[in-house]
Amino acid sequence: MKECFFCKGKVEQRRIEHVHHWGDQLYLFRNVPAEVCTQCGELYFGPEALEAMDRVVLDGIKPKEHVSVPVYSL
Repeated sequence: MKECFFCKGKVEQRRIEHVHHWGDQLYLFRNVPAEVCTQCGELYFGPEALEAMDRVVLDGIKPKEHVSVPVYSL
């Protein structure tokens, strides 16, 4: 993909961190291949990345680490 579907900005291949919501669980994936719009930040994932994230969640694969996240209510 060369152009963002939404803003028509340039799209680049990058490795990113992605927060993935599944039900009431929150998962942090690092080093995820994605295409990112340099103008609006829209993310596009290939089928391999999406399948890998789903496999981790559905198979209950043990994470490499756990992180603590502060929670705020506004």
